[in-house]
Amino acid sequence: MNQAQTLLLDGLVKTKHVANAALIRISDMAVMTATPGFNIQSWASVFVQAFYNNPAQIRKEGQYFKDRFYKCFRADGNSIYLKAKEEGVILVKTGTFVLVGTYCQGMYPSVCVEAMEKLADYLRAKGN
Repeated sequence: MNQAQTLLLDGLVKTKHVANAALIRISDMAVMTATPGFNIQSWASVFVQAFYNNPAQIRKEGQYFKDRFYKCFRADGNSIYLKAKEEGVILVKTGTFVLVGTYCQGMYPSVCVEAMEKLADYLRAKGN
């Protein structure tokens, strides 16, 4: 396990309100690391481009992820929050990465958002 994966597990998954997480490098849209079993390489470019194409459009139209439609509750230059029934996807951009986190039924979306934003703040403070 590498340092970035440990950061995802300790900083996000151990909250018990983040089901899966990944770290996508913006420069090449590659998944740098992800929690075990969370394969999102085919979605990496979609998530990175969401911040650069038009976040307001995602806010208005929502986003599909793994054959499910998610309604958007926040979309700006730093964060995109998506929800479908009891599940959600949180995207947070730093200078170098896009963090992806998911939550599912029984988890508190607000705790997932807080954990994701705190990890993003940590990465920004480190210059990433």
